[in-house]
Amino acid sequence: MSCKSTKVAPSVDFDHSCSDSVEYLTLNFGPFETVHRWRRLPPCDEFVGARRSKHTVVAYRDAIYVFGGDNGKNMLNDLLRFDVKDCSWCRAFTTGTPPAPRYHHSAVVYGSSMFVFGNSGATPGDIYSNSNLKNKNDLFEYKFATGQWTEWKVEGSLPVARSAHGATVYSDKLWIFAGYDGNARLNDMWTISLQDREHACWEEIDQSGEIPPSCCNFPVAVCRDKMFVFSGQSGAKITNNLFQFEFKGHMWTRIPTEHLLRGSPPPPQRRYGHTMVAFDRHLYVFGGAADNTLPNELHCYDVDSQTWEVIHPSLDSEMPSGRLFHAAAVIQDAMYIFGGTVDNNVRSGEMYRFQFSCYPKCTLHEDYGKLWENRQFCDVEFILGEKEARVLGHIAIVTARCRWLRKKLLQARDRQRQKSKQETSEDSDEAASRDLPAGHRPSGTQPMLEVFIREAEAQPFEVLMQFLYTDKIQYPRRGHVQDVLLIMDVYKLALSFKLSRLEQLCVQYIEASVDLQNVLSVCENANKLQLDQLKEHCLNFVVKESHFNQVIMTKEFEHLSTPLIVEIVRRKQQPPPRLYSDQPVDIGTSLVQDMKAYLEGGGLEFCDIILLLDGHPRPAHKAILAARSSYFEAMFRSFMPEDGQVNISIGEMVPSKQAFDSMLRYIYYGDVNMPPEDSLYLFAAPYYYGFSNNRLQAYCKQNLEMNVTVENVLQRQADKTQALDMKKHCLHIIVHQFIKVSKLPNLRSLSQLLLLDIIESLATHISDKQCAEMGSDI
Repeated sequence: MSCKSTKVAPSVDFDHSCSDSVEYLTLNFGPFETVHRWRRLPPCDEFVGARRSKHTVVAYRDAIYVFGGDNGKNMLNDLLRFDVKDCSWCRAFTTGTPPAPRYHHSAVVYGSSMFVFGNSGATPGDIYSNSNLKNKNDLFEYKFATGQWTEWKVEGSLPVARSAHGATVYSDKLWIFAGYDGNARLNDMWTISLQDREHACWEEIDQSGEIPPSCCNFPVAVCRDKMFVFSGQSGAKITNNLFQFEFKGHMWTRIPTEHLLRGSPPPPQRRYGHTMVAFDRHLYVFGGAADNTLPNELHCYDVDSQTWEVIHPSLDSEMPSGRLFHAAAVIQDAMYIFGGTVDNNVRSGEMYRFQFSCYPKCTLHEDYGKLWENRQFCDVEFILGEKEARVLGHIAIVTARCRWLRKKLLQARDRQRQKSKQETSEDSDEAASRDLPAGHRPSGTQPMLEVFIREAEAQPFEVLMQFLYTDKIQYPRRGHVQDVLLIMDVYKLALSFKLSRLEQLCVQYIEASVDLQNVLSVCENANKLQLDQLKEHCLNFVVKESHFNQVIMTKEFEHLSTPLIVEIVRRKQQPPPRLYSDQPVDIGTSLVQDMKAYLEGGGLEFCDIILLLDGHPRPAHKAILAARSSYFEAMFRSFMPEDGQVNISIGEMVPSKQAFDSMLRYIYYGDVNMPPEDSLYLFAAPYYYGFSNNRLQAYCKQNLEMNVTVENVLQRQADKTQALDMKKHCLHIIVHQFIKVSKLPNLRSLSQLLLLDIIESLATHISDKQCAEMGSDI
């Protein structure tokens, strides 16, 4: 079930106020569109509006509104409307005085109005850069209901006139950031309330934190109550950094990329003239000019996991070509892209639609992370270093992720069993000497497994454990010496424990954190810990032309060990030749890969619970089940069966073995690939077993929708899962294809109630005219 063939999963709503009846699960069936599919829609005809770039588009209800831009010869101020249901173009009705022709302006929607701010000037390098055009800071409102254009006359301080800036709406206010004033790029921010035109006034925002460099021709998007800015034209400082702005504290933060492993999808190239829109928890970046190329990949940023990926379009996609200065907007679960400048500086009049996927996010890493934080159901205690600090953990997670620790655990378990045998033998001898019956001899409880690790201290070991549970580490303050030294200790452990993935994370963090203030401390610690790769990085950093004089003038350099000083001086005088390796970097195995291998047999010797499916045993791991399911968590916490066996069902239904295996794959490593038959059984599993969200159910529902045909619709209709919306969908197919369905042999085997449902649906479907015609034939 790859993204190339899937359909959009509709929304799934849980009513948790109800009892345990799966009849309360509702899904909104509707027309399905292939996920990640690009579709080319009718272009804008020249008699409606010119092809253009540097325009704006906004979405209002079921329409896209295009304003302004340039057609390669003239600037425009017409307003076009594209109906997304009818896929038709027209000129929008307008009255009043519209804004003067302009491009590189901004447009946003607030309430039932569109607001247009700024521009009519020129930006560096464009076709009007030698003209006498001037930027503007005017603000216009267009009312969708009446078509009325009105200019807001605002008293008091005004933002400097600008173009190619960013604009968005948040908390009833218009926010303006950066842009170009005709002479220089900006990075100031202004806001104005859109609630009351009579009393509106501009206010400059006092920004703090890691403020983006002055820039223009960049997009902004709001997601999770934060504004995001990606790349743009910023002169020599142009980067592919992503910044987020918190509206409440007016604080900027650069989104780090140190946690992205080498080999993982990197951020998009630096670029300008691109678009970025927000949908659900994702930001989607398309197009723009990237180092003299016009890429057409669609990049997606997950705000929760802070990771980038390139979206692979469906096989039947009609891909837009690369372009810049186009515009994009979102309506429901689709993105619409219009216009832009394509190859050979040609303006486009094309409209494209991209279908988002809207599945609930995978909570695998979060669920295991909560298990680590809560320390429930711990069954191993690590005793660390000379101080013998103690850290609790879970055998299942540790043995699944780290072979070195797995070996230690097995050795500790063997010692514990030998000790237990010896104690049991001594107790038996004592009981025999006292003439006690066998049934009255003390049995004792299994003590927690203790594992001694002399080479590890508590703080770095806890960071390592966090990685085992979540596949990431919580980075401390970047650049602070003590925090960097902590990650170096973690790196040392990662090398000892042979955790390649953690090694890469640590190296990337440390290398990104080295600066003029801490480089000597990091270098000396790397030398002490024999971390040659990090030491090499620090030495190369020190001898850089722009760094060397500043570093050697510090007090830290005076106290540096003599061998290191000698090494630095020699390297400065005679730099070693650069060695290039074409060997791929080993990034190790991920949490998903490790848990998959664990379920498929790698964790069999560590099973501590038996799941009974219709009397057939299936060994499993308590900690993993409890981390992923509130049903199992409550069971193991409150009324764990004495024999360690749990009967598996979904309500009153026992799933098939194949469906049960699919559910275990979802629990252990988040897999949602399954045949349609499994989806029938597992449709209600998220509700019954209390998974963190309804991701599994959304995939089940989509899987069923894709695979319901005229041939199998009766089987789906007769299913006992009681999914009411699925039943309605099947009935819809039956009544619209009744001639074919009526010839199926298993129609006669349906229950009386289901046959009545079909008759009722047919009666509802038949029109009054058809009833009259049927009556005249009688």
